[in-house]
Amino acid sequence: MGINSCFTYSAKFQGNRLIAWHMSLHPQLNDAPKRVPVVQNPKRPVPTYPQQGLGMLSAPQRLQRPVSQSHHTNSKTQLDQNTQCFQPQTQPASTNVSSKTESAEAAGPLKEKSKKRWTLENFDVGRPLGKGKFGNVYLARERESKFILALKVLFKKQLEKAGVEHQLRREVEIQSHLRHPNILRLYGYFHDSSRVYLILEFAPKGELYGELQRCGRFDERKSATYIAELADALQYCHSKNVIHRDIKPENLLLGANGELKIADFGWSVHTPSSRRSTLCGTLDYLPPEMIEGRTHDEKVDLWSLGVLIYEFLVGKPPFETKSHEETYRKISRVEFSYPDFVSTGSRDLIGKLLKHDPLHRLPILKVLSHPWVLEHSMKPPRQRKPTATATEGDTA
Repeated sequence: MGINSCFTYSAKFQGNRLIAWHMSLHPQLNDAPKRVPVVQNPKRPVPTYPQQGLGMLSAPQRLQRPVSQSHHTNSKTQLDQNTQCFQPQTQPASTNVSSKTESAEAAGPLKEKSKKRWTLENFDVGRPLGKGKFGNVYLARERESKFILALKVLFKKQLEKAGVEHQLRREVEIQSHLRHPNILRLYGYFHDSSRVYLILEFAPKGELYGELQRCGRFDERKSATYIAELADALQYCHSKNVIHRDIKPENLLLGANGELKIADFGWSVHTPSSRRSTLCGTLDYLPPEMIEGRTHDEKVDLWSLGVLIYEFLVGKPPFETKSHEETYRKISRVEFSYPDFVSTGSRDLIGKLLKHDPLHRLPILKVLSHPWVLEHSMKPPRQRKPTATATEGDTA
């Protein structure tokens, strides 16, 4: 079924009826590849943190990590404000992500609508693209311009019940200001009495996690290409003082040309102070400083990059075990091994990223210039323009 035919039946359904109707027609959503959930073990030898939901994920989840409850004050009030689509920003280089002025530039055919309020009536809603903890993602089309996009529908009651309204607000504020070819665009948002809608760039080739599951593992050429794209996007984020903190295959999508796109900023944080202590992310990708309760900075993304290279080449994360205790122990000791087929060049890069001491990890620009990446990546080095770093504070 072509993209345009996805919309022929959508006008007959609105609100909850629309959501329920799509789900009943597409039971295959529940058959998508998923990781086996890991149940929290209270006896693991690490500090106990308040249990909360993982927030804003539309892809399969490996593990729901706790999040600090100290930032939940007034979140419901913020979520219920008279929100509308973002306005064009005048100085994108010095973004204040904690500002109450919720604005962003709407690209392409959506630009003319950027100063008007969006409603569900502005969109034809097509087939479901994914199902998450707090809602679903649908293929959609803006009626006036016929612009194809993805519409992420989140239920307010579920967000409030999990206490993650602040996470949604932070995700919107950060992602809406990022402009990079390997970061999924957030064009705007709106809400009604029961739902929040995020207007997102459509990634036609779907989740990278599903591609990895189909292939089992990637060859060096594909792995190095994805890593070059991801490292370039992370270098851009870090230049804006944005730490992603949850890099993993489930949070990466593929664009029309197969290019990688970071798609989920639910755990990201804008932090000029560069030191955080919240435990978040996915267990297999957590760095030692986070599981040991130490403060962390943008170098947590370097650790995750090393774990991701290993998983691309081997088909599973390096510290994966059957229990929390064993996984935490292996991460803390940086204890893992390589299969025989992993090349010397890739081992060198992984080893330089998976360092217990964050200061010893290979800087992101040196990842882009590493011999293994240069030898195997099909992506030519991108010409970089000087980028100013944000100077304002974080709302987390």
